[in-house]
Amino acid sequence: QVQLVESGGGLVQAGGSLRLSCTASRSIFSIDTVSWFRQAPGKEREFVASIGWRGGSTFYADSVKGRFTISRDNIKMTVYLEMPSLQPEDTAVYYCKLDLYSGQTYWGQGTQVTVSS
Repeated sequence: QVQLVESGGGLVQAGGSLRLSCTASRSIFSIDTVSWFRQAPGKEREFVASIGWRGGSTFYADSVKGRFTISRDNIKMTVYLEMPSLQPEDTAVYYCKLDLYSGQTYWGQGTQVTVSS
């Protein structure tokens, strides 16, 4: 079993920045991809960004492309999401998702990001 712990959320004003972290509870050698999703009140959960664990390939939703940056630290088993220039529409609970090559998937508990105007 793997637990994902997210941190770094909070309340910021528009234009502010946050850095989210997602750390796995143990070392894993079969990680395929780690992703960030978000879910705003009354909306479906949506993809934000992903990173390939081995090659580091990144993908972004159009809504955050050029603004957010996903990165990883393989030693620390941690994935980061740098979020500068936050806007009220970025307000959501942000979730970390880990996909293994076996097909298993794990989700974190989520961290709240609130951007005030």
